[in-house]
Amino acid sequence: MFNSHNFDVLGSTLASTLRRWRGTMGSSKTAQPEKAPELFDREGCPHCRLVREALTELNLDAMIYPVPQGGVRHRQRLQELSGGDTVPFLYDPNTDEKIAGAQAIVTYLFRQYRAKQPPAALRESFINMTGSRLATLVRGGKGLTAAPSNAPKKPLALYSFESSPFSRLVRERLCELELPYLLVNLSKQQLADLGPAAQRLHLGDYKPLPGSKREAFLKEHGRVQAPFLVDPNRGEGAGLFESAEIIKYLNAAYAV
Repeated sequence: MFNSHNFDVLGSTLASTLRRWRGTMGSSKTAQPEKAPELFDREGCPHCRLVREALTELNLDAMIYPVPQGGVRHRQRLQELSGGDTVPFLYDPNTDEKIAGAQAIVTYLFRQYRAKQPPAALRESFINMTGSRLATLVRGGKGLTAAPSNAPKKPLALYSFESSPFSRLVRERLCELELPYLLVNLSKQQLADLGPAAQRLHLGDYKPLPGSKREAFLKEHGRVQAPFLVDPNRGEGAGLFESAEIIKYLNAAYAV
């Protein structure tokens, strides 16, 4: 029997399809910088989506500071860094660079961390922005507007990749609740990574690329599945799989 969460998953799958599943495959060559770049983001924003797709395709982790419409929790820091309150905005503590706008951010990330130009599919072209706006439309405004919440003492951590329909549902709620989190990208890097966790396109035991974040995750948790939430503020929130369970936890722990 279908419930509201199942319909949400279908809508999220359609959103990924409209973006042609950008933000799925990631680089195996990008080294993580010493400090995570900080992204001031709004999950449902069509421009922000391009930046998150770039982060996944570079396989870069980032600290996400959600700035939903009507939200105030991270707006002052955004204004101090950028002089305004427009998202997306990136601050890279490794280089002290401050960059506003999706096109400039995507270009910076590819140049800084891969020494190359970004692919055409991540540029703010008419076609790309049309697909991203349609993806926002089918999500019905989720991940855009702030909801009352209690602030955590420490940022959460979410293991995700941009096109994951299940991960999107969690990111939407994190944004609405203005909960900062370390986004750990578990990009797919080979054919064996494709498909759901229990039905991957491979024969025999699943083996992520050696030295990858996926390999480390498999060793620690016995499977590679996104989303996965870690909340250092509450013991019962450590190590949650399954989007429905994570959203239920976030609502109980932080929604007002």
